[in-house]
Amino acid sequence: MSNDIMRSGSCLCGGVQFRVTGEPLRVGLCHCKDCRKTSGSAYQTFAIWPRQAFESTGITSSYGGRSFCPTCGSRLPSVGEDEVEVMIGSLDVAPTVGLEPGYELWIGRREQWLHPLPEARQFERDRTADDSAADAGEPGREPYRKWA
Repeated sequence: MSNDIMRSGSCLCGGVQFRVTGEPLRVGLCHCKDCRKTSGSAYQTFAIWPRQAFESTGITSSYGGRSFCPTCGSRLPSVGEDEVEVMIGSLDVAPTVGLEPGYELWIGRREQWLHPLPEARQFERDRTADDSAADAGEPGREPYRKWA
């Protein structure tokens, strides 16, 4: 993908609109309890973009570091200092070509009827600070959850 690619998204009621430009830094899938609760599903799929690649309009609220629309309750991108976490399902165009998850988090909570994603890195919990580590369980590796 090039930096010319632009993806747009919104909440269900359309009160909050956003767009991201270029390639995401990473794309993941999470099975943790928080993601299950906030998505109402067995997992949540997200992409992380640099903060400067994101723009939005509308009023948002937040709880526990997660953003949502105060009118319709839809999950919205969570904006950090350097990065933005965008829920794949909030994007306007589906399927989301080019946004295949490269890793899975909290695989111990994955439903038995779901299979690991082929070629995706598997983490028992959060990613590690050294994202190049082949195994999140390596001794000396610290959990890392800046943005999933």
